[in-house]
Amino acid sequence: MGHNSRDMRLPTERAATAALLALAIAGCSLFSARHQAPPPALPPSPAPPALPLPVANERFELTPGEDVVGVVQVVTAAREDTLTDIGRRFNVGYEEILRANPKVDPWLPGEGREIVVPTQFILPDAPHTGIVINIAAMRIYYFPPPAKRGDPQVVLTHPIGIGKVGWRTPEGVTKIVRRQQDPTWRVPVSVRKEHHENGEDLDPVIGPGPDNPLGKYAFYLQWPSYLIHGTNKPAGVGLRSSHGCIRLYPEDIAQFFAMVPIGTEVRVVNQPFVFGWRDGKLYLQPYDVLEDDTRDWKKAQRKLLTHSLATRLQQQVRAHHLQIDWSTVSSLTMTPRGVPVPITLGDVSVEQVLAGAPRVQNVLPQGSTWDGQSDLPMDEASFRQIVSEIEPGAAVPGAPEAASAGADPAAAGAAPRLPPAAPKNGG
Repeated sequence: MGHNSRDMRLPTERAATAALLALAIAGCSLFSARHQAPPPALPPSPAPPALPLPVANERFELTPGEDVVGVVQVVTAAREDTLTDIGRRFNVGYEEILRANPKVDPWLPGEGREIVVPTQFILPDAPHTGIVINIAAMRIYYFPPPAKRGDPQVVLTHPIGIGKVGWRTPEGVTKIVRRQQDPTWRVPVSVRKEHHENGEDLDPVIGPGPDNPLGKYAFYLQWPSYLIHGTNKPAGVGLRSSHGCIRLYPEDIAQFFAMVPIGTEVRVVNQPFVFGWRDGKLYLQPYDVLEDDTRDWKKAQRKLLTHSLATRLQQQVRAHHLQIDWSTVSSLTMTPRGVPVPITLGDVSVEQVLAGAPRVQNVLPQGSTWDGQSDLPMDEASFRQIVSEIEPGAAVPGAPEAASAGADPAAAGAAPRLPPAAPKNGG
């Protein structure tokens, strides 16, 4: 009996031992799971690729048979940027940058806001020689002679300030007859009278220095009293800000002064709607019609636009079996953005052009004449002050008031052809 009892206990003891061993193993397993090392951290997401640098936008080599140079670019505004800052950085004038961004506050664009930089240009319908100025575009083009036979033709372009209403910049053909570093301004009686009426008495002669509105360099034209010159108030570039002269940013006139010889032909045109050919397509670049343009663009738009379309371009349209989309043309001219858009049937809209424009870094383009620092910052209060000094009570499109920067000499009875004068400060 005792032997059988011991034999019966053995299986029971073995079962208990096995149960205890299983619990021990389970406990170890739970302990091990509780203290298991965390999984390795995921690698950080790769940084977004850097945007490309902006394309140079002041000097272009021309392709024979084509009229469009440069490319529209889009940048992102920094916290401290204004549209005038971005315009100066990319060598475009105030009205150019404002026109391309109609829904943007010029003084508070907003950090992270995309800004269209209109650095693509259709060359004016004029011979590609010497200096060509399109007053509607507020832009100057210089076609230097090739250094040697076979070199590609080149054009350099910069924004300009032009004559304000009542002091219109003349149209026609003239030439440079003299140039002067550190010029002296002999103020015409008509300009002194205007300033006196606005509460400011000017000296009859203003010598070189920071108070001279001619800036550091000046070209004198065959037209009496009309100049191409710099400025002591760069905010006036890209506006109707002068008494008829053509003014450039200080760095741009310095570049031209070093390379444009006496005797160079100067052709001034007024082309608010510029047509040009590129890559088998016809483009239109629309600008605002100047307030004192005597042509009736609203009533005779189709006729005037057709007249603006050079015979050469009409022939190319026919040769390529294309048709002009006049509804697109009408839309572009009603709300001009200053951006070249293809206008033959089936082409893209201005919105599609801008959507496809390259996004680039908001930095000074390579090859710029500006140093990236001079004359900044320009805040709204300073801008308004400059404007009020030049044209009290007038208005600048977009926000601030009136035209800007110093005054230029312009005498009555000058040689060039002038349209009927609009009333001063008229609209």
